[in-house]
Amino acid sequence: MLRLPYGAKADGTPVHAFTLTKALAAGELSATILDMGGTVTAIKVPDRQGGIRNVILGLKDVAAYEASGWWNCLIGRYANRLKGGITVAGKHYPLAQDGNGVTLHGGRGQSWGARIWDVMHASDTSLTLRLVSPDGDQGFPGAMTVEVTYSLSEDGLRLDYAATTDAATVVNLTNHIYFNLAGSGSVLGQALQLNADGLTPTDAHQIPTGDIAPVTGTAFDFRKPKPIGQAVDSGEPQMALARGLDHNFVLNKSGALDWAARLSDSESGITLEVLTTEPGMQVYSTNNVKPGQFNAEGKEIQKRDGLALETQHYPDSPNRSAFPSTSLGLSETFRSTTIFRFSQLAHERAGTAL
Repeated sequence: MLRLPYGAKADGTPVHAFTLTKALAAGELSATILDMGGTVTAIKVPDRQGGIRNVILGLKDVAAYEASGWWNCLIGRYANRLKGGITVAGKHYPLAQDGNGVTLHGGRGQSWGARIWDVMHASDTSLTLRLVSPDGDQGFPGAMTVEVTYSLSEDGLRLDYAATTDAATVVNLTNHIYFNLAGSGSVLGQALQLNADGLTPTDAHQIPTGDIAPVTGTAFDFRKPKPIGQAVDSGEPQMALARGLDHNFVLNKSGALDWAARLSDSESGITLEVLTTEPGMQVYSTNNVKPGQFNAEGKEIQKRDGLALETQHYPDSPNRSAFPSTSLGLSETFRSTTIFRFSQLAHERAGTAL
């Protein structure tokens, strides 16, 4: 395990980068993770040409990651959107709302991704980070302790989440990694497949209506692989509302850990397969890029330069009794696992639960 300084936050707090490595027959698999927000700055994978590519769309430095707060990092306490706060044990908590009453990723300016996490364990192939979120953090009830372990297997990066609380609360965790299997440029030509027959349509503020709509006959039907570009610029109202893909897909579940998505790039020959215990996945096609935002190579990031595959529970679940519960009680432990597994197109495997 390589531990190196990565710069400092605006207040002078040092940030460190931990690089996990695993030897493969075709080369080396590595992942670099910051103790600031569990931010994944690189996953380097062998390509079909015998080279190594970083398949993560990263930012140029600590200042850029800290300013974003949501880029390639751990998201909590509640990933995705909530409307009008939450009610827990009969008490209402308004949370940090925007002008439309929406709380996104716990609230802007309070991001877990900009915080330094405690390093509990570090080795050549694994890293465990811990954050203690006090009662009232981001407006949520209960003090919550979260541990996330990143571990390299022979062909991928695994994230194991655990969370406990000292009072009734809600929890929804994810890592907002942006992938680009070509290593740079647009992802529109990359092929996406999702193990999802439905999605949760939203209102104009991207809050779920409470329905689960079939993807059949829509631009959201990725049950067979198709280029991302065939869907994101379609004229369908839901797609136009979000300016591309920014939707929660309802995953088909058969066991605890099921395949959820496959993404492949014909030029690099790299395929990503995502497996998760979570019931949903927010797919986001980098629709809202701010001008002057630069990647790790110093190039200005463009719309559609990355694809986020955020395994999680559904948006606004605490306010939707028909959705899978995100409640966490005093005697309970929240656990979740997501695996990002890589291969080359010439050696693709069938997606099966591990």
